[in-house]
Amino acid sequence: MGLTSFTSFLGFAAAFCTTISFVPQAIRVIQTKQTKDLSLGMYTIFTIGIILWLIYGIAIQSWPIIVANAITLGLTITILILIVKYK
Repeated sequence: MGLTSFTSFLGFAAAFCTTISFVPQAIRVIQTKQTKDLSLGMYTIFTIGIILWLIYGIAIQSWPIIVANAITLGLTITILILIVKYK
């Protein structure tokens, strides 16, 4: 495996870990409809950060950044919407 392949693999592995970490939270909020312990401010700022990372990934044409942040954006927007809906 060359350096470029290893770097891409490393990027996808890191992206997978950080993206998948939001799945349990999204599932829990969807199932329980409980969001009182989640911070609207944190999820708002985090979602803005994800949007900026996605734009950055598109600008530099980095698939690990694009894919991870597109998926994470979907998960965080879901959680953010449910925080607003259930508070």
